[in-house]
Order: sequence, then C-alpha cells, then structure tokens
Amino acid sequence: MEMKNPMLVVTDINRSVAFYEKVLGLRVVMDFGANKTLTGGLALQTLKSWREFIGTDDVAFGGKNSEVYFEEDQFDEFVKRLKQYEVAYVHPVKEHSWGQRVVRIYDPDKHIIEIGENMKAVCKRFLDDGMTPEQAAKRMDVPMEFVEACMR
Repeated sequence: MEMKNPMLVVTDINRSVAFYEKVLGLRVVMDFGANKTLTGGLALQTLKSWREFIGTDDVAFGGKNSEVYFEEDQFDEFVKRLKQYEVAYVHPVKEHSWGQRVVRIYDPDKHIIEIGENMKAVCKRFLDDGMTPEQAAKRMDVPMEFVEACMR
C-alpha cells in the first residue's frame, strides 16, 4: 500500500487552481479536466464529478476538522506576500510551543491550509539568536541529532 495524493473537492476548479498558483506558488502538473494534480501532490477534484463518484449530493465544506499542511523556507517573506491577496484567515501568524511559526488560511472552498515555517529554519533561527544546540533541542522538543543535522 502506498499513499499517493491528498485530494480536495472544489466547487470551481479554475478558481481553486488560480488560488493555489497565486497564493502558494503551486502549478498544475497533471490535468485530467475534472481532476488536476498540483506540484507537491495536492489533487483537486470537481464537486460535480465527486458527487458522481460517491453517489450522493451530501457533500459539506468548511468542516474545520482537517487541513492541508505546507512548510515554507522563507516564512517572513511569504507572510509579507500573503498580505497582497484577499484571503480569509483561520488565524494570523502564531508561534507554537516548539517555536515554529504558522499561519492558517482558508482556500476558496473553506478548506484549511496551514503554512508553517520550515523546521530546519526554526532551528537555524534559534541558533542564530544565540541559543546553544542543547537549548534549541530542548525548546523545539527534538533530539540533538535533528539540531546537529540543521547545523551542517
């Protein structure tokens, strides 16, 4: 068994593709019409075809019970760029207890999209701010091997 792609059902596939291209910098790598796969493996499926596949019109959006997670190496620059777009925020940038900064937004169909600071960048930020490797490992709740790998 091998997991292949997460898939989101969307009401307007062209609007969703435009959102993911513009806001997250993804692009279409496979286009099957009613289904499009974007860089990173995210697939989008039209609502019409999905209803046919599962045999019901009972499809809900905006459930707040899942998310699609991305990491960004240049988090500060991404957050600045994000302000250029009209996006609905689940919450503004916040920092988790392990030090990773994240922002969560909604896509056009109210799927939650999380963009987190790359964990290696978190480690480097802590080290650059003067933490010892041991302090960074403790703050991030990661093994020393992770911090050492980030230092290479």
